Amino acid sequence: MDTAQQRTSAPTRSGGRTRPIAALLCCAALVGCSTGPGGEQDVESQPSAPAMSAPASPSGSPSPGRVTARGTLLVADFGGDTVTFLHPRTGPFASVRVGTAPYGLAVDAEGRAWVATAEGVAIVDTRTRRSLGRIPYRTDTGPVTEGEYRGGGMGIALSPDGSRVYVGVNVPGGPGVLEVMDTAERSVVDTVPIGRRPFDVDVARDGREVYVTQHDSFDVTAVRADTLATRRFEVAPYGTEGGLGSWLKPHYAVVAADGRLLLPFEGERLAVLDPRTGRMTVARMTANTHQHGVALTAEGTLLVVGTGPIGSGDRDASLTIRSRDGRERLVPLDGPHEDITVSPDGQTAYVTGGFTRDGYWDGITVVDLDRGTARKLPGGKRPLGIAVLVGG
Repeated sequence: MDTAQQRTSAPTRSGGRTRPIAALLCCAALVGCSTGPGGEQDVESQPSAPAMSAPASPSGSPSPGRVTARGTLLVADFGGDTVTFLHPRTGPFASVRVGTAPYGLAVDAEGRAWVATAEGVAIVDTRTRRSLGRIPYRTDTGPVTEGEYRGGGMGIALSPDGSRVYVGVNVPGGPGVLEVMDTAERSVVDTVPIGRRPFDVDVARDGREVYVTQHDSFDVTAVRADTLATRRFEVAPYGTEGGLGSWLKPHYAVVAADGRLLLPFEGERLAVLDPRTGRMTVARMTANTHQHGVALTAEGTLLVVGTGPIGSGDRDASLTIRSRDGRERLVPLDGPHEDITVSPDGQTAYVTGGFTRDGYWDGITVVDLDRGTARKLPGGKRPLGIAVLVGG
């Protein structure tokens, strides 16, 4: 948990993930069984989702015996041991056990969700809502625990071709590890030492580099996908004073179309890191609230989750909608939030209410990006990571 610390003065005014906007769900049958390497259980006894009926979101009520609809939301239940499937209008309808305290998730083109838990990376067939097992970490992270500082996987991302999963593994009290997993063999094939508490993992659009955002060491580690050679970039627009007690640290990043990483800080500063040169510039932001999750629409609009007050001068929670020219609109959010994803058409954002700090709630907020309106939707157990399931 970040400790209160007084902020510095007004942000520098200068220039200026990719985590996919939506996860692809294939309609072809997936090969798998109800248990796998981790021996996880099948989907819990809840109704199934409807078949596809709309291009962007499912319609109607869930009915038994159907595959998961496109437009369904999937969240990682950090406060439990499941992932939850939610209809974007009516809420949760199914869940699958994956392991203790799932944090981030990524979904591949075959509709498999790869979920970073405290125990390993769980695999879920999102089409049939069944567990395909769990891959244990190679790194020793100590006893399996829950909560903000628990060991195990945090940020997670897939290579563009789907052959590799990259997961940032937190080792309590020390530097973390990037574990590289082969998706066909379902095993760890490499490990790379990185910084402390890897909140986020993102992959360059060409797949040549992996970027790990490390909260407690104020930096980003760039890892070459072929050689696993590393480069470290300090990302600390407020400086590093306060060390582990500071909250002015990087949390999540997004990879822009030009290859630069965008990292928001405190609703005041946007750090823009060019990993090719190591040069960082800082642009002004306007929300004035502690910020976590980020997403980027296909048109290049940046969305940033404001979690709500940390210091006495902070404003309430909000969603920043930042256009490519730097203009910003703010949508108020009710209570703390954590991560975000966007509908395929770029019109709707889905923001999780889990939050890594206290004050979280069990649900998501659905934001109409054009109208600037928001509505809360109950579902999940302290949900953090989120994806939209789409595809043919």
